[in-house]
Amino acid sequence: MEQCIRDRYSESILNQAREAYGIKSEEIRELDGFENYMYEFSCREKEGVLRIAHSFHRSPDQIRGELDWINYLKSGGASVARPLISLNDKWLEEIDDGTGEYFLANAFEKAAGHHHRGDWSQALLFEYGRQIGLMHKLTTAYKPENLAWKRPDWDDPIHLEVERFIPPQDHKIKQVFHDLVKRTQNLPKDNSCFGLIHQDAHRGNFFVDDNDKITFFDFDDSSYSWFVEDIAMVLFYSVMQQEDPAGFTDNFLSGFLPGYFSEYGLAPIWFQEIPLFLKRREIDLYAVIHRSFDVDNLNDPWCIWYLDGRKERLEKEIPFLDFDFTNLDLHKYSSP
Repeated sequence: MEQCIRDRYSESILNQAREAYGIKSEEIRELDGFENYMYEFSCREKEGVLRIAHSFHRSPDQIRGELDWINYLKSGGASVARPLISLNDKWLEEIDDGTGEYFLANAFEKAAGHHHRGDWSQALLFEYGRQIGLMHKLTTAYKPENLAWKRPDWDDPIHLEVERFIPPQDHKIKQVFHDLVKRTQNLPKDNSCFGLIHQDAHRGNFFVDDNDKITFFDFDDSSYSWFVEDIAMVLFYSVMQQEDPAGFTDNFLSGFLPGYFSEYGLAPIWFQEIPLFLKRREIDLYAVIHRSFDVDNLNDPWCIWYLDGRKERLEKEIPFLDFDFTNLDLHKYSSP
């Protein structure tokens, strides 16, 4: 979150957002939020999550587009946390920040279950893949209720602005980033491979219950991109910090892809592009950490781990994951 947003936030903003949803001060608890202020609440026998964003981060129409897509996915059978309407019968509450911009408050039902922190069972991996595949199948027919609510494309400035957070002296990394964007721009687009995706569907953004049912939330980064990017992002965060990344990847895909293919038949050629999207996310995180933290005085263990040797790896264009996606035998991973 940028400092200019933190500077404008206050207890008054929270109180206005809280009151719009009928939440009492004793019924709310702050959660960790990276780009937005997040709270969980329990009121009127209903558990939910209150999110307060700023118009610097997302416009009101972009958020309405996010909520419209979530409702569409929910109506199509996808397991997603449903948006909640405020006491004013609105999906989104706009709160003046005193400078002509707005804080934007909305709420969601709380997903059932908990974060998955342990090992992956094949049953859970199958369900993970199936839900991503279902979202891709559904999005091929999606049209926003209002065209003004259309979510941004992958190359909208709101996404590519990460370049300005790459340190000025990192000329090589900026060039690698430019080359990756150019390669991505040359990828073919059609309805079978390109559409609105979650773009951040790692296990920090879903809960799982005791029956391995997954419920996704946090569609804040949803944008129009290639379906394979969703798969790449799932793999990026799952393989991170694994002792044997290649072996883990093979086992992970053996459960995930049969589930995915049970809902959607993405053409095999697209899996060769996974390294491209992995490298783009690797640079994105490098830039965001430089934006959000004082890297010369880091005390966040995960950020310290991530930056350790990262600059050199990016400059040398070492693949994020040493795994051969060009010869991936998808028959091995086909749905039973």
